[in-house]
Amino acid sequence: MIPVIFHQDAEAELKEAIAYYERQRAGLGISFQTEVEEAVQLIQQNPRRFPRHHEFGLRGYQTKRFPYTIFYLELDEAAWIVAVAHQRRRPGYWAHRISM
Repeated sequence: MIPVIFHQDAEAELKEAIAYYERQRAGLGISFQTEVEEAVQLIQQNPRRFPRHHEFGLRGYQTKRFPYTIFYLELDEAAWIVAVAHQRRRPGYWAHRISM
């Protein structure tokens, strides 16, 4: 398994989404967090498992219960999660993060 590194903005998006869902209904935020943790495990086990989505070479995992895509870049020794993106947000809003 390879390590997974979250971009600081992706980590903030994750925390905001967990808090939002938890405010909507007790336990829903935890369900979202669990689904993201399961996705991270799948990415760690086989980072090439999910399709490429963008010209930047990013791959994406679409959550099953929630309208989010986890975009990540496959590096030599790790997977770098660039965004935990709500699917209604402007596509590619996170692209500037790749050049950092």
